[in-house]
Amino acid sequence: MKVSAITLRKGNVIEHNGKLMAVANYEIMQPGKGASVIQVELRDIRSGNKDNVRFRTQETIERVRLDQDDHQYLFHEGDEYTFMNTESYEQIVIQKDIIGDAAVYLQDGMVVIVENHEGEPLGVKLPDNVTMEIVEAEPVVKGQTATTSYKPAILENGAKVMVPPHIDVGTRIVVRTEDSTYVERAKD
Repeated sequence: MKVSAITLRKGNVIEHNGKLMAVANYEIMQPGKGASVIQVELRDIRSGNKDNVRFRTQETIERVRLDQDDHQYLFHEGDEYTFMNTESYEQIVIQKDIIGDAAVYLQDGMVVIVENHEGEPLGVKLPDNVTMEIVEAEPVVKGQTATTSYKPAILENGAKVMVPPHIDVGTRIVVRTEDSTYVERAKD
């Protein structure tokens, strides 16, 4: 599907120089003189290599349509994660490097969206937020609660996250899976 370069966003997949490339980042630049351009950081989906490309904003680019299916996370062995299609009950194995850093937030039975192109898995989208329990946190320093400072804490899955000072060990919090940031205290 042909699209204008200015419509590219993070996560879009395009065909560039015969390769499938994912948009990792983009910036629209408007020089004082001349036409606007969009600087795009692309990541080769198969090899992982990155490339910076500059397109004219009115230039057309071939955007790839990805099939998206719901899959349930079952288990992992090493760097291989097993998922089951919720409609066909077919199981697939996906490598950790395709899932990325968000793999630490996978929980038994979690339903995720697996994006694939011509039957090959290219990415896994987890829910935007997950609820986790704090297992380790620094104690509150008297007078620190008035400031907007955050303190480091460790979640039940071993991931580190910065939390407000009033959060203690045993507290369940909501964490954004995309960037491992604290959202709020869980409403249990």
